[in-house]
Formats: sequence, structure tokens, C-alpha cells
Amino acid sequence: MSKKERWKPSVTVAAVIEEGGRFLLVEEQTPEGLQLNNPAGHLDPGGSPLQAVVREALEETARPFEAEAMVGIYMARFVRPASQEDVTYLRIAFCGRVGAEVPGLQLDHGILRTLWMTIDELRASVERHRSPLVLQCIEDYLAGKRLPLNAIVVDPSLYAPRIKA
Repeated sequence: MSKKERWKPSVTVAAVIEEGGRFLLVEEQTPEGLQLNNPAGHLDPGGSPLQAVVREALEETARPFEAEAMVGIYMARFVRPASQEDVTYLRIAFCGRVGAEVPGLQLDHGILRTLWMTIDELRASVERHRSPLVLQCIEDYLAGKRLPLNAIVVDPSLYAPRIKA
């Protein structure tokens, strides 16, 4: 990396959704094969992390998501076997509830299905997890880790950038 080039992690958001002792996961086709993940996705320019997790959960599960708290901020590094692409992810995980499935809403490209799994099933399927953060976020949720949603401050300039004279 040149001295002038700034390193930037890939910022993602994830939803930890639990109902009756089961967690909502997605099964998705990735360059590394069929894998399990929390409903998750990338932070888009001009969007807040909270907006992103609500959008991504809906796109990947066809269910509206209401965030209740932030579980944590995580980092992990991954090198894709085929391309040798080296990516560091910064993941902001939220927990909350989902509503009923929206009839007729298609799951996001690459998402084959949603499934509800117990913590024991998740622990037994680690080799199928898209990232080590899938289980870590859920373990932290079970440990009671919670931060208020207002722990992430979004300045209004995100939506209307200030122009310095």
C-alpha cells in the first residue's frame, strides 16, 4: 500500500434475531460455496448503520426488522481462496425483532432461504459460517451485551454534506 493510499475496512451491519431460543439465519451462495450468515450487508454511502441493518434484514429475510440495541462492533480479516483478495471487515451488530414475512417479497440475490437455528445447532455448524463473527455476535447477545442505539451518533452532514468555504 502506498503512503498516500488510505486503508479502509469494509463496513458491514448484521442483525441478531432471536425468537423462542432460535436465531434467524440466512443460507447464501458465496464465492466460497453455500454458507450461513446473520442477515447482514454493507453500509451504503449516505446511510446510517441503523438504516443499513433495517434495509439488509428486510432484503435478506423478507421480514421487517426493528433494532432494539447494538450488540457490538467487530473486526475480522478474510482472504478469499480463489482471488487472494484480502478484506478486513468492520461489523456493527444489532439485535431486535422481526415482523411477519412480507408476502411476495423476494429474498436478496444469493440468499437461498432463511432458517431458524438453536445455539447448539449454530455451534455445531461453524464450518458453514460465512465468518467467525456469525457465532461471536450471537454468543455476545446471549451474554447480555447491549449498547443503546444512540451509541452511534450520525451527524446531519451524512445526509447533507457541509461545504467548507
